[in-house]
Amino acid sequence: MIQKPRFTIEKIAFIAIMAAMICVVTFFRFPLLGSKVHFANALCVLSGLLLGPVEGGLAAGIGSAIYDIQAGYGAESLITFFSKFAMAFVAALIAGKSDKRTTLRVTAASVAGSWTYVALYMLKTVIVYGAAGVIQKFPASAINAVFAMIVAPVLYFVIKPALVKARLWEKLS
Repeated sequence: MIQKPRFTIEKIAFIAIMAAMICVVTFFRFPLLGSKVHFANALCVLSGLLLGPVEGGLAAGIGSAIYDIQAGYGAESLITFFSKFAMAFVAALIAGKSDKRTTLRVTAASVAGSWTYVALYMLKTVIVYGAAGVIQKFPASAINAVFAMIVAPVLYFVIKPALVKARLWEKLS
């Protein structure tokens, strides 16, 4: 029996598309209480839901790291890659197999993925800026998380039927 390759052309293309969307959406941010609010986390969680743990994690990590590199954050992009990968990875694991996904499971996955990122970001913030940095950066991170928890499930349940209809869903899952 011939084993199907993990990274098909379709999966690679979707990883690239999601990474590009995440990178672009990260540019649209606004300041809040000394930090920045953006909506890329919703797409990072969505990547996990649509592509699975590894592929979704790669899309989230690559797209976010590319943003960091071009924004001049350099080595910090490695931390960003890991934390955004973890967000999508956790969301995909909690969501489980695509045939068993309910609204509750997808929502729980979005919550878990979003707060995984917040926890990792706050850990990085404590290490880099100390406890005062957490006070400054937590409000924007919480807003990003809540937005992702609401928007990612909605987008998932809108996009998945279109992918099924286009016969792409089985190629991604």
